[in-house]
Amino acid sequence: VAGALVLLETITADGSGTTITFDSNIDSTYKEYQIHFTDVHPATNDVDFSVNFRDGSTAYDATKTSTYFSGYHEEDDSPAQLSYETAVDLAQATGVQPLTKGGLGNGNDECLAGILHLYDPSSTTFVKHFMARVIRYQHDNAARDDYIAGYCNVTAAIDGVQFSITSGNIDAGTFKMYGVT
Repeated sequence: VAGALVLLETITADGSGTTITFDSNIDSTYKEYQIHFTDVHPATNDVDFSVNFRDGSTAYDATKTSTYFSGYHEEDDSPAQLSYETAVDLAQATGVQPLTKGGLGNGNDECLAGILHLYDPSSTTFVKHFMARVIRYQHDNAARDDYIAGYCNVTAAIDGVQFSITSGNIDAGTFKMYGVT
């Protein structure tokens, strides 16, 4: 079935680290890879969740250009907003790509979920496109829906994906990588 998901790897965060890394199974087998993450919960309050890509070396520092916008609504029904987040888009940058802009909380009811899509990561001719959607309940009692899209501007194959938070450990969360047929 075209578009079917083939589970390649599952990683469950156990509170012992600041990163979740997929460093195998990303090759020319599939033209699209998806990483689904659910119930991601930090040990530290008010942190950012990010991603970066490895392009053949040992470092997660592929050059990226991206765009980022976000919808926001608080529990008290104060004015909702939809905004382009210029502070977290990238222009030919090697640092992490934020998937959240502040606010991921560590309260018992606070967490995030989302999907990262990575397209044709083994191409050595074209840039490698990615997009993500992240939904979260953050520390200030608000729901936020983040949309991120961009490309790794490298001709080397992307062979690793690493998620991280800005402070403390990833206390919980399930990360599943799929190949898309």
